[in-house]
Amino acid sequence: MSRAPQAKIADKRRLDPRERELEIVQGAVAFFAEFGFDGSTRELAARLGITQPLLYRYFPSKEALLDRVYEEVYVNRWNKDWESQLRDRAVPLEDRLVRFYQAYAKVILNYEWVRLFMFAGLKGLDFNARYLAFLRSAAFDLIAREIRREHGMPVDGPILDEEAELIWGLHAAIFYLGVRQFIYGMPVPDDRDADLALRVRAFLRGMPAAVGDLIQSEEMEEARRTG
Repeated sequence: MSRAPQAKIADKRRLDPRERELEIVQGAVAFFAEFGFDGSTRELAARLGITQPLLYRYFPSKEALLDRVYEEVYVNRWNKDWESQLRDRAVPLEDRLVRFYQAYAKVILNYEWVRLFMFAGLKGLDFNARYLAFLRSAAFDLIAREIRREHGMPVDGPILDEEAELIWGLHAAIFYLGVRQFIYGMPVPDDRDADLALRVRAFLRGMPAAVGDLIQSEEMEEARRTG
């Protein structure tokens, strides 16, 4: 398994409060990624070379610190430009998706992101549910509508849950590369960009046909109910 990044040890000089807060957050990200969320704030403070009271001056509870860790890892690393790039119809859809997933993989396929996500699920924290709800609104529905538009399907109305599940399957397959590397310590493809491009092409060969069948079935059922 790839080695954990070493948590930054705070120096003893007086820091600007914003610098100190960021230092604590970055240290917490590295600490919890290595030890899981059962790691104590006392241990974290010792790891950072600060006192526990100083840590609590910035974060009054462990829960407040975990919320800030979530924001740092899962919110701040999302690039809003990805959404506009996915909508850029001057670029072929396959190229848009390949570009998005290659950029997205650079953000999520690292030791901290993967291990924090796994530890959160095992601990019963809400990181996973919050992030997946965010993905549904920021990416899944957008990708589904672009696929519908590309293949002449209706784009108005809600996206079917089944469509979101198919897109989540692609995301999950990409995330699993990180699980293989940072949880199981197993090898992953040497050329990640080429592997991701292949996965997107395979997805686009099957998704439109499956969605077309779903929409047709929904329309037939609606006609039966109203006919």
